Amino acid sequence: MNMILETSNLCKKFKGQSAVDNVSLHIEENSVYGLLGPNGAGKSTILKMIAGILKPTSGIVEIDGHIWSRTDLRDIGALIETPPLYENLTAYENLKVRTLALGLPESRIEEVLNTVQLLNTGRKKAGHFSLGMKQRLGIALALLPHPKLLILDEPTNGLDPIGIQELRDLIRSFPQQGITVILSSHILSEVEQIADRIGIISAGKLGYENKIDTSEDLETIFMNVVRDDRRREY
Repeated sequence: MNMILETSNLCKKFKGQSAVDNVSLHIEENSVYGLLGPNGAGKSTILKMIAGILKPTSGIVEIDGHIWSRTDLRDIGALIETPPLYENLTAYENLKVRTLALGLPESRIEEVLNTVQLLNTGRKKAGHFSLGMKQRLGIALALLPHPKLLILDEPTNGLDPIGIQELRDLIRSFPQQGITVILSSHILSEVEQIADRIGIISAGKLGYENKIDTSEDLETIFMNVVRDDRRREY
């Protein structure tokens, strides 16, 4: 089992308050890893540390067996919070801006638009896209540099059932393309349908990590992890 990313005792404090507390994740290459937990559990903070947006207070992030460094960012694509779109530009133009900034060939634009099924949006401005289309364009931006690792923070938030299904199918297709996906969610049923492996975060701590096993009652495991942490808080 080849791990593309591992964290060891990862911690992040804000003004002395612990947001992430000794989290050790194990993410297998060419898989979908679901980081599950209630709102405010620390999921986004963990993803931001992996993506280089936040610096850990302590602990280690390893990629492909070596300590994370800024040069690893070329192998990481991330969509955290809202997609960074120019709403007055088309999908193609949004991607063109990014290819110019990254020094990538223009041919890459049609490739990623095809991947996220936005090739036929023509002159339509991104500001007029549905929420699902905006999410897919955000993913296209993250895919431009051929990342090995794709980080998605609550990617199905606010989507209608059709948008959720389309995004789910898209995410499941990435491991076959050599892309490992880490996604966060607070919705257990979503993670169960997308992920190969799951980590449950509550109050900044990792309470459970394992492969998805249909014989296990994940809802009970999830509730027990969350309840245990809430009991410790009071």
